[in-house]
Amino acid sequence: MFENLTDRLEGVFKKLRGHGILTEENIKDAMREVRMALLEADVNYQVAKSFVDTVAEKAIGAEVSKKLSPGQQVIKIVHEELVALLGDNAEPLKLDGPQPAVVMLAGLQGSGKTTTAAKLAAQLKQQGRRPYLVPADVYRPAAIEQLQILGERIGVAVHPATTEENPVDICQAAFQEARLNRYDTLIIDTAGRLHVDDQLMSELERIQATIAIHEILFVADSMTGQDAVTVADAFNARLEISGVILSKMEGDARGGAALSIKRVTGKPIKFVGVGESLDALEVFHPDRVASRILGMGDVLTLIEKAEAVVDKQKADDIARKLKRSEFTLEDFLDQIQQIKKMGSLEQILGMVPGINKLKQLKDAPQPDERELKKTEAIIYSMTPSERRNHRIINASRRQRIATGSGTGVADVNRVLNNYGAMLKMLKKMRGKPSMISGKKRRKIPKGMRR
Repeated sequence: MFENLTDRLEGVFKKLRGHGILTEENIKDAMREVRMALLEADVNYQVAKSFVDTVAEKAIGAEVSKKLSPGQQVIKIVHEELVALLGDNAEPLKLDGPQPAVVMLAGLQGSGKTTTAAKLAAQLKQQGRRPYLVPADVYRPAAIEQLQILGERIGVAVHPATTEENPVDICQAAFQEARLNRYDTLIIDTAGRLHVDDQLMSELERIQATIAIHEILFVADSMTGQDAVTVADAFNARLEISGVILSKMEGDARGGAALSIKRVTGKPIKFVGVGESLDALEVFHPDRVASRILGMGDVLTLIEKAEAVVDKQKADDIARKLKRSEFTLEDFLDQIQQIKKMGSLEQILGMVPGINKLKQLKDAPQPDERELKKTEAIIYSMTPSERRNHRIINASRRQRIATGSGTGVADVNRVLNNYGAMLKMLKKMRGKPSMISGKKRRKIPKGMRR
C-alpha cells in the first residue's frame, strides 16, 4: 500500500534533512514536490493543494523543537496533517439501539461488496456478535449463491432468497427472520449500480425507508482512485452514507482514494480490505496509515495481527522446545503457517519501520511468497521421523523428498541448511541474558556454595 507515494515523500524529506537550517524558500520547494507526489498518487487536486498550503503555513511559522532537527519538524507536521486528512481517529460501527442492527453495503458493480459482506460478518462473529447475511443482489448471475458459499465458509447464516424476489421484500423478510432467531446484526449485500441509474438508486432508498438502517457503507475499489471518490460523493448525496470501506487496498500503490475520500465526502473510512482471504479486513486507523505512508511502519497493527493468530499454548510449547534445543522441522513448519495467517510477506514487512530504506539497498533480499510455499512443500514431503530428526535425511532421502515436493535436491539442501543455521544461532542465544533462556544464572563464588 502507498509504496509509490512513500518512495516519493522519502526523497523529499531526505533533501530537507540535508539543509542545516530551513528557509521559507526550501520549504516551499519541498512542498511543491510533495504536491506533485500527491497528484501522481491520484489525490484530488483541491485536497492536495489545501494539504500542501496548510503544511507550508505551519512549517514556516513553527517554533522548532529542541529535540527535533528542522527537517524532522516538517515531517512531524506532515504526519499530523496526514492523520487529519485521513480522519483523525478510527471510526467503529455504530450498532447500538434496537436489534438487529442493520448494515447495508452499496457501491459500483465489481467493487467487492459480496466478499466484503462476508469479511465483515466474519469479523463481527469473532467479536461475539450473531450476524445474518442478506443476499439482496438479484441481478448479478450467481450473486446469491456466492454469498451462500461464503456464509458456509465462515459459519454465518445466510437468508434464503431467489432472483424472482424483490430486493426490498428480501430485506423485510430477512429483518423479521433475524428478530425471530435473535440475530443481532443484519448485513445487506446490495447489487452494484451506477449513481446515475435512478431506478436502482431508488431501490436503495426504498430499503432505507422500509427498515431502520444503522449504517450505510459505501464499498469503493481503492484502485480506481479519483473515480471512487467521485462516485462515493454522488452516493452520499442520494443516500447519506455513514462511512466507506476501501477494498483491494493491498494492490493500490498510489493511495489517492484513501487520501481524498474523507475530505471530499466528509465521511470516514471505517475498514480497508487488504487481501482475498475472508479475514483480510482491517479497521482503518488514520494515525497508523499516516505512519506507513511516511515509511515509519505500523507496529501496533503488526502486534494485533500476531496476537490474533498466535496460539498461546503453542507459543509456550515452542519456547520450552527452544530452551531445550528440541525445535524440530515440524515446529518450523508450524511457525511458517502462523506467519501466513498474518498476511502476505509483503504486507507484514510493510508494517516494519524503516523497511523501505532496506528494500532500496542493492543486495537487500526481497520477500518471495513462492519460497515460503516451496519450503512448506518440502517439509510436508518428509516422513514424521524425518521432521523430528533431520540428521537421518541422507542423499537418497533428499532425492525422494525433492521428487515428492516437486522441487530439486538443491532446494531441499537449502531448507535443511537454513534450518541447521537457525539451530546453531538458537544454541548461541541460549546462554545470553534476556534471550530465549531468560536471565543468565548468577555465578556463586566457591566459598559461598553449600
